[in-house]
Amino acid sequence: MSNRPRVEIEYCTQCRWLLRAAWMAQELLTTFESELGEVALVPGTGGVFEVRVQGETIWSRQERGHFPESKELKQLIRDRIAPGKDLGHSDK
Repeated sequence: MSNRPRVEIEYCTQCRWLLRAAWMAQELLTTFESELGEVALVPGTGGVFEVRVQGETIWSRQERGHFPESKELKQLIRDRIAPGKDLGHSDK
């Protein structure tokens, strides 16, 4: 078992947001391939779209009123798991 961080993306199955969640997972796994231990897709209902790092919610669509942009999600995760990491174009 890896001691690297786990990210969970909980998405609404009723809203058909699996592809959005899977795309975000792919973006995160590509960007943080050596820093992340796992990205889990968690089916939910009721319009949920939440991203958690080690159990801490860092993005809630319900609270923020919109989906995260790839860039802002990468920055939020980087700030928690790899503060010194350069995200290239995502930092601009």
